[in-house]
Amino acid sequence: MPARVRVLVAKPGLDGHDRGAKIVARALRDAGFEVVFTGIRRRVDDIVATAVQEDVALVGLSILSGAHVALTRRIVEGLRAAGADDIGVVVGGTIPAADVPRLRAAGAAAVYPTGTPLDEIVADIRKLTASASASASSSASSSASD
Repeated sequence: MPARVRVLVAKPGLDGHDRGAKIVARALRDAGFEVVFTGIRRRVDDIVATAVQEDVALVGLSILSGAHVALTRRIVEGLRAAGADDIGVVVGGTIPAADVPRLRAAGAAAVYPTGTPLDEIVADIRKLTASASASASSSASSSASD
């Protein structure tokens, strides 16, 4: 059985509303991903440390507070500083269309404003983690043959 791609769903900052993050986490889990959920009100450093420790292929940020550009930039920079710039970052939440280019410039591989269909999010994340999926399958195969 091939290893599942691991993703982290995180709620940075002071935002306490986690329903959307849980819905996306469930959709990813149902699509075959292994999902690690941080819970709410996590510090940037904690999210970066968890991403590295859990060896995730991608971090999905759910941000409703309006601080999405600053938080995304800090998390991308934190991953880079930790030597984990191979971990992709995507952002979803209450995001004005005008901020999408700023989030992309800050390092977000994809941006999902409120109302983005779940199947679109899952398909994008599947594409973004395709190389991790191939790696995981290859590792699982070589471990099984040892």
